[in-house]
Amino acid sequence: MATDDTSTEAGAVPDLTDAECTALHEVELGLEWFQRAQGSLLEFHHATGHGMDHLREAETLLRAIGRDDLADAIRDDLLPHGVVDEDRWSYDVLENYQGTLLAESRALERRVRRELADGERHVEERRQEREWKERSSSR
Repeated sequence: MATDDTSTEAGAVPDLTDAECTALHEVELGLEWFQRAQGSLLEFHHATGHGMDHLREAETLLRAIGRDDLADAIRDDLLPHGVVDEDRWSYDVLENYQGTLLAESRALERRVRRELADGERHVEERRQEREWKERSSSR
């Protein structure tokens, strides 16, 4: 995820203590896992929608063969049914997640980066990259 508050040149490694670097890295990893969870929720939302689309088609087909009782069960019991508490639909779960935990975690991650590393991202990885390049050059 790109952000708009990286303040130093690309490849710069802020001068952080090991503890600061580790704490920053853990915050970044936490956000990355929350972003993965958002992807899973998107997949859940789309899969639920596709399942509902198939049920809607089944409703039409059941009516065409004279099985209004089964078509009515789909129309009345399943299609209006939410995925949580019978009322909340998958888009609502996704939007709630995006607007609460994910948004709040993104804001915290930006704040931690700004306050510890002048907004620089992936400090731990930059340190590792620098160390590996230095080690390779010295041989």
